[in-house]
Amino acid sequence: MRGLYTALMCSFDENGNVNEKGLREIVRHNIDVQQVDGLYVNGSTGENFLISKEQKKQIFDIVKNEAGDDVKLIAQVGALNLDEAVELAKYATELGYNAISAVTPFYYKFDFDEIKDYYNTILDNVDNDLIIYSIPALTGVNMNLEQFGELFKNDKVIGVKFTAPDFFLLERIRHAFPDKLIYSGFDEMLLSASVLNVDGAIGSTFNVNGRRARQIFELAQNGQIDEARKIQKVTNDLIAEILDNGLYPTIKGILKHKGVDAGYCRKPLKSLDQEGVTRAQEIAEKHL
Repeated sequence: MRGLYTALMCSFDENGNVNEKGLREIVRHNIDVQQVDGLYVNGSTGENFLISKEQKKQIFDIVKNEAGDDVKLIAQVGALNLDEAVELAKYATELGYNAISAVTPFYYKFDFDEIKDYYNTILDNVDNDLIIYSIPALTGVNMNLEQFGELFKNDKVIGVKFTAPDFFLLERIRHAFPDKLIYSGFDEMLLSASVLNVDGAIGSTFNVNGRRARQIFELAQNGQIDEARKIQKVTNDLIAEILDNGLYPTIKGILKHKGVDAGYCRKPLKSLDQEGVTRAQEIAEKHL
């Protein structure tokens, strides 16, 4: 399960329905062009928290059907409704996903015992491995080393998607749990995480910049830090311009410029106006 995974985008039509043709094109682009090791399906980048349970299942179906066994697949099933999370975990497992992942429960101020019970309840009901999705900036859930250790006591918890800038905690987790998988979640910090010997990364910009991400990761693994730093700088120039134009709609705009039917964002996310479309095309021509 080590390697680089794209946090997969989903193509929606103007009414917010899943655009199957476009989603299949995104999957193939990531596998054939970006050449990633796997796909992380129905995460934040897939606009997961804006869609229904049935749409989530539809996306799991389409991605598995298109990807087959070409790459590893991780299904993000986390939800505030624990029954939904369990149902989705079972569904993705039956489809043949290699692992599941679940964001920490958010919005309400859950204590750690509630968070631990959430993960254990999912795993009590499904025969699959789980990767914790830790993204404190969006969930407000900050776990310490001891709490990660408590979650890791469940043998089915095989690792964490670590989307945080706390490299002290990342190093402590790496040292304390050498057998657990750690995936870096911030594309702009891939080099810094790679130096700390993460097992891979899961990134939204890998949809368009996956090959550069691999260069950074592999150069860092080989100790070629100066070379990796130069590519991280180029990558961060790209990321800065994408963020300035709007993260998800701009990645979709770049994909469209590359001939991939990436569709629209679901409301209340904005899709690009004509000025934004032109800017996305300029970013693609300049950096990709």
